[in-house]
Amino acid sequence: MLGVRLYMLQRLTALIMAPLTLGHIAVMIYAVQGGLSTAEILSRTQGSIWWLLFYGSFVVAVSLHAAIGLRVIVHETLGLKRPALNILTLVVSLLLLFMGARAVLAVTLT
Repeated sequence: MLGVRLYMLQRLTALIMAPLTLGHIAVMIYAVQGGLSTAEILSRTQGSIWWLLFYGSFVVAVSLHAAIGLRVIVHETLGLKRPALNILTLVVSLLLLFMGARAVLAVTLT
């Protein structure tokens, strides 16, 4: 049953990540073509709740999606069983969430 739930969660996070990825790419293209400097980009993102929500959602989805994917790969290649897989999934997810949250907060908080 856990396998089905993780499968569905990974598909759900993919659905969330797809438009966020397209939005991120569109913003990067706009920034590069507009000739914006790093300081100009940060001045637009700092203090913005919208950028915090946008990239915060992205970080949560990616941390779950990647951890579940790594869990499947480790199980198939190394044959690791459930208790160790659960710990690995949790640790990877929390590590990605922590690193991503730090980046998002650095870019959006003043």
